[in-house]
Amino acid sequence: MIRKDSIVGHLACFIAYAIFGFNIIVCKDLTSGNLISPLAIFCLRSIGAGGLFWIISLFMPKEKIEKKDYIRIFAASMLGFFTCQITFLVGIPHITPMDCSILTAMSPIYTMAIAAIAIKEPISWQKAGGVAISFAGIIYLIVSKTGGSGGPAETTMFGIFMIILNSLSFSMYLGIFKPLISRYSVVTFMKWIFLFAFAVSFPFAGKEVATLDWSAIPKIQIAELAYLIICATFITYFLIPFGQKRIRPTLVSMYSYVQPIIAIVISICVGMDTLTWQKVLAAFMVFGGVIIVSYSRSRGEK
Repeated sequence: MIRKDSIVGHLACFIAYAIFGFNIIVCKDLTSGNLISPLAIFCLRSIGAGGLFWIISLFMPKEKIEKKDYIRIFAASMLGFFTCQITFLVGIPHITPMDCSILTAMSPIYTMAIAAIAIKEPISWQKAGGVAISFAGIIYLIVSKTGGSGGPAETTMFGIFMIILNSLSFSMYLGIFKPLISRYSVVTFMKWIFLFAFAVSFPFAGKEVATLDWSAIPKIQIAELAYLIICATFITYFLIPFGQKRIRPTLVSMYSYVQPIIAIVISICVGMDTLTWQKVLAAFMVFGGVIIVSYSRSRGEK
């Protein structure tokens, strides 16, 4: 029988990755005008979401952080937030939403590879075959350049590379820092994550943030920035650690399936992307490989 605590964990992860799905479209549009640099957007996210976590912490019991864990939390911040989000914001203008979604579906495989290294989990021939199929799908996506017919909407090698780094860094964050995340409350952990991220980004983006001409930014992009800060940063980074405490890292990463489905449907509906047979083939290869790996893992855990 499934525990209630586990169900809550699954629900938290589903909502978080659904928000991430919308976020692909939001960030694609937000970064298209080049009115705010990716580093400035990141800094604003750190200020906004971090401020909300610190405010909430004032109304919660104080929790002491062990001195040795500050370094680990800093490392988690650099990997799970700074590297993850900078690569996404820099890469998203150079890739279509659909291609971005296909690449982010690789997260469970990255998590499996990290688990194999970190906890010496054996990799079966079935898992290896699934990985090979998924990587073949990515290679096909790169070679066919299925992003579009030219112009700023076309997928480039740079965009593909950045999104792969984005998924890889977040998967490493999920796999490596599970014990650290479980040690503290979500609010305590995340307030320090965002404080460290702000401390690193502000020296480089502080001047731009302080001198932003908000009147020159369209209202729709201000609304997108608010969604990015409140929903895709504050809420998601609250829900994911919440879910991590209740279900395994691999199950958390499996909810990355929700993200591409939502992003692909919306991008086609709003005219940001088109569905071609090359993209469908690449998606089948990537998703098929991930399903093979995931099925192999689940059978091994019974």
